[in-house]
Amino acid sequence: MQYSWNWNIFWDMAVEGRPHYVLLLQGMLWTITTAACAWLLALAIGSVVGVLRTLPFKSARVVGATYVEFFRNIPLLMQVFIWFFVLPEVVSEPLGRQLKQLDDGPFLAAVLAIGFFMAARVAEQVRAGIQALPRGQLMAGTAMGLTRLQTYRYVLLPVAYRIILPPLTSDFMATVKNTSVAMTIGLLELTGRARAMQEFTFQVFEAFTAAALAYLILNLTVTALMRWLEKRLAIPGLIVVR
Repeated sequence: MQYSWNWNIFWDMAVEGRPHYVLLLQGMLWTITTAACAWLLALAIGSVVGVLRTLPFKSARVVGATYVEFFRNIPLLMQVFIWFFVLPEVVSEPLGRQLKQLDDGPFLAAVLAIGFFMAARVAEQVRAGIQALPRGQLMAGTAMGLTRLQTYRYVLLPVAYRIILPPLTSDFMATVKNTSVAMTIGLLELTGRARAMQEFTFQVFEAFTAAALAYLILNLTVTALMRWLEKRLAIPGLIVVR
């Protein structure tokens, strides 16, 4: 049977009483919001874990390594299910009931799952960035009378972040794409909206073509912004930006 193309389907009304293109835009907004929140969480946790992996204390390095190996070796989809389905069952009954009744439960579960998952990758980038710095920078901070925390805060991390901006860009793009797994727990982000559209209209190619183009636009925007940031933060003589 020959497929019947219909690009005007985006202007037809969906079950919710709004055109399909409006629902796709809403899904895109949920994708952006979920990715942004998950990325901030990943950056914060990943930075702490990455620093732990570079400290001279064995216990700190073990904690950091355990976190990285635990979260990056469990599939993201399974982690999403654990946060959404398993967590409410293992906590106390009143708390579990509250978690199940949250209106934004799928959103929060997706943010936590993707954030903790991507934090393991960010931690490895931060560790590599710190270890790529000349040892003299750590010694210079110590010679200036700075504490270890101050040395990381004012000397090592500002330069390390600049070094790892390119791989962080790839991780940010991966975060945007990873939001698609939230569809499995009921979050109507971009992929979820595209799937709902094709199930209602049977115009599968149009629905997923629009979603693919939306993901492409989002990731190209992320790349452009990160390249601009990389140029603004480049250190002459240390980091060359082309």
